[in-house]
Amino acid sequence: MPEFTDAHGIRIFYDVHPAEAAPRAVVQLLHGVGEHAGRYGALIASLTAAGYTVYADDHRGHGRTGMTQHAGDAARLGRLGPGGHRAAVAAVRRLTGIIHDEHPDLPLVLLGHSWGSFLAQILFDAHPDQYSAVVLSGSSLRWPGALNAGDLNKPWRGPDATGQEWLSSDPAVGQAFLDDPLTTVTTLPQLFGPRETLRLMGLPRKNLGVDVPMLLMVGRDDTVGGPRSVHRLAEAYRSRSGLTDITTLVYPDARHEIFNETVQAEVRADLRAWLDARFPVRA
Repeated sequence: MPEFTDAHGIRIFYDVHPAEAAPRAVVQLLHGVGEHAGRYGALIASLTAAGYTVYADDHRGHGRTGMTQHAGDAARLGRLGPGGHRAAVAAVRRLTGIIHDEHPDLPLVLLGHSWGSFLAQILFDAHPDQYSAVVLSGSSLRWPGALNAGDLNKPWRGPDATGQEWLSSDPAVGQAFLDDPLTTVTTLPQLFGPRETLRLMGLPRKNLGVDVPMLLMVGRDDTVGGPRSVHRLAEAYRSRSGLTDITTLVYPDARHEIFNETVQAEVRADLRAWLDARFPVRA
């Protein structure tokens, strides 16, 4: 698997999944906190079959990167290490540069889920000219009152609860998360600490200077932000940033991980249709 070394000497591991036909665009996939890129196999297969090359890294402290960074200590997975959240953002930005170097003629789509969607917002706001489209899944307006900092599993508390019911209405998804040796159930505030958690906060940048399409996808029962927060995020990108092509899709009865939900086939089809309408097959 390819890798690069970031500014703090941390080896960042990533995968490249080539499009099955002539690629129409590249998708840079950003996973959420406590997990890793390997959980997105079905989504990646769907995208590559539709003509999209996918790059997906294991972020600072996570997955294969985290296991190497923390000398094989799975108990430390999710902890970002030297440089903190800014270093995590910089490493993802470094991968963006690698993609542009390797595919200079292809548009680049930034697709982030959960914490990955916050990383995507931060990257897009800082470097809007680097991306041809942005897709945010399980996202939220990054502002107090819009982003749930409490118990994400509260609606599903009970004697038989695993604590992971908030991820998906499919119980197998939560159990698979618990059984995965490269995941952690430690919460984001506990992993990052107060100071680094505050670095997540911020509103969409004013007057971005570009007008690229944005897709927001969210489960109706997502406890991270949910539809209300995502609609606020869409309006902020319209009013503050000047984006005009913003689509919001809300999935009834779906929770946080819409790509692992019972309606995941519909979610993948919607994503492909949205992308295909904006990135036609190249000659």
